[in-house]
Amino acid sequence: MASTRRPAPPPLEANDRRVTIVGTVAWVVALAVLLVLRGQIPASDRWWIWTCAVGIAMGLFALWYVPRFKRARARKAQRRAEARAAAATQPEPGFSDSKTVSSTETPGTSTRS
Repeated sequence: MASTRRPAPPPLEANDRRVTIVGTVAWVVALAVLLVLRGQIPASDRWWIWTCAVGIAMGLFALWYVPRFKRARARKAQRRAEARAAAATQPEPGFSDSKTVSSTETPGTSTRS
């Protein structure tokens, strides 16, 4: 029994800034909870405080870096598209509109006397 499959949907574009902000805020909330409960956390589990601090730092870095990365990627795609367009308008090498030279002739000479 053959079943027809629908084509895969196009990939979704996420709002990178919003996702990064939500993740960073989650790390801030986790850090606040851990700092409030610091006295009740065993010393062997206090590394979670530093984990939250690093999560916040990475979130702040991502807020700075991701827009620059996306702009650079867009510029590269634009240059690639321009290069493809320029290559499409140029004639292929080896083909020209000039006179074809036979194997007995050299350019600039003639076999006529």
